[in-house]
Amino acid sequence: MAAALPPFIVAIPARYGSTRLPAKPLRDIAGVPMVVRVAQRALQAGAAQVVVAVDDQRIADALAGQGVDVCMTRSDHASGSDRLAECAAHYGWADDAIVVNLQGDEPFAPAAGIREVARALAEDDAPMATLATPIDDAHELFDPNVVKLVRGVDGRALYFSRAPLPWARDAFAKDKDQLPSGVPFLRHIGIYAYRAGFLHRYTGLARTMLEQAESLEQLRVLEHGYPIAVRLTPEPFPPGIDTQADLERAQQWLQAQQP
Repeated sequence: MAAALPPFIVAIPARYGSTRLPAKPLRDIAGVPMVVRVAQRALQAGAAQVVVAVDDQRIADALAGQGVDVCMTRSDHASGSDRLAECAAHYGWADDAIVVNLQGDEPFAPAAGIREVARALAEDDAPMATLATPIDDAHELFDPNVVKLVRGVDGRALYFSRAPLPWARDAFAKDKDQLPSGVPFLRHIGIYAYRAGFLHRYTGLARTMLEQAESLEQLRVLEHGYPIAVRLTPEPFPPGIDTQADLERAQQWLQAQQP
C-alpha cells in the first residue's frame, strides 16, 4: 500500500504576454478562460494551496472566486521558475515544502499526473522531480520538438535532449521507421515539482552550455550536479496550448470528451 501523499502546493505561472498567442491565459475554452481551467485541475488534484503567479490584473480578475490565491509578480521574469521563486519568497514557504510547477497553458493536465509528480519528489531526496511517458512512434522519437529523456536504474534523469535518445545502434542501422522493442524511449512531460528551498537556488544557477544548445532549462539542473527524479505519468497529458491552432484543437478535444 502506497504511503499517503504529504501536502503539496501547486503554483501556476501565468504571463499575459505571449508572442505566439497574445493574452494566452485569458483565451476562451468552451466558455472558460484557460487559466481558470488550469487552476481547476490543480484543485482537483487535492493541492493544499493553489497559487497563480500573474503579471497582469486582468488575469487576477478572471480568477476571482475560484478558490485559489493570486500572487502579483514582476513582469520581467525570464522564466516561470523565476516567477515561482518570487511566490515562494512572498508566501514564506518552508524550504522542504513540495511545490508543483503546473504550466499555465496545460488546461487538461490530469489530476493524477499532478499528484504523481508531487509523490515522486516526496519519495526521493532529489530537489526536483518530473514526469515522462513511453514513446511508441518513430516519428515522435525523431521530432526535435519532442523532448526525450533517459533515466538510470535509480529512476533519476541522466539526460534530456531534442535528439533521438537513446540511439538503438544496430536497430536503427537497419530501419529508422520502426522502434525496436525493449528500448526505454521516453518523452518528457513538462511538469515539475521542487522543494521550495531549491527554487531559490535553481534560479540563481548560471546558465549552462548544454542548456543553451538544447534550449532546455532542466539541463541547467543536471549540469550543476543536482538530481532530478523521474516517474511515468499514470494518465496521458494532452498537449499544451501555444498557438491559435492548438487552441482550436483543444476546443475540438473538449467537445469530443462530452457524452
